[in-house]
Amino acid sequence: MPYYASPVDGARLHFVDYGPADGRVAVFVNSAYFGTEMWEHQMLPLAEAGHRCVGFDRRGHGRSDDVWGGSDLDSLADDVDGLLRHLDLREVTLIGHSVGTAEVVRCLTRHGAGRVARIALVAGLAPGPARTVNHPGGVDPALVEAGNREFRQDRAAFFADGADAFFARGLPGNDLSGAYVRSMVDRCHGATARAGAALGDLVVTLDVAPELAAIDLPALVVHGTHDASAPLDLTGRRAADLLPDGTLKVYENAGHGLFATHREQLTADLREFMADDGRV
Repeated sequence: MPYYASPVDGARLHFVDYGPADGRVAVFVNSAYFGTEMWEHQMLPLAEAGHRCVGFDRRGHGRSDDVWGGSDLDSLADDVDGLLRHLDLREVTLIGHSVGTAEVVRCLTRHGAGRVARIALVAGLAPGPARTVNHPGGVDPALVEAGNREFRQDRAAFFADGADAFFARGLPGNDLSGAYVRSMVDRCHGATARAGAALGDLVVTLDVAPELAAIDLPALVVHGTHDASAPLDLTGRRAADLLPDGTLKVYENAGHGLFATHREQLTADLREFMADDGRV
């Protein structure tokens, strides 16, 4: 299996590289707990359509090394940049989901946009849902911390009990099989307790609002109306307003797991976004 060494500490990080080597490049940054399998309904169709689709398992996730350090946002962003450099990727569309959107943003502000042409923030936590100096209307950080305590106490229940809200099941159009949902709950355990807890702690103080305002790239922001993990007005709508060249697409009835419930719509929107540069 292919791995690259983290530029932070040499941790072995697993990656996948689908599609033709000369296709337009899309690099996917995962949600917390999941590995690259979360993007199967985007990566496979896009690769079959001629795009080069690259994804990796964050440290402590999937098939990557479990390490104690490196879970701060700077280090996680350096791991993203390390992948771009390892494969010498250019003109990249950098696509993040949930906390992965913060890694996308920090990657650009730390390393510049020399390899990145555009970004897509899907059901993103960026700029940050909790109340901060830049976001006085945010969620009380104590509520985020309470959720983190639930995770630490019984993460099996945390994943299983949150699945319906994650996918907004029961709302029109969000028809997922019980088998699929159970498989995704099981895949959450591919992240170690250490990795999951560290990401939860990061979210308490997450604030990349000033960084979003400094990103001068085309940006697609995709968000659901019923995202319980990252409420639209606190995250996606703010992100689109902060980005100098941001476009917001709101998916009706979609929850945080819209990569599954709205798979065809998201894949089509990403494909259109990647093609919208005048290149034949």
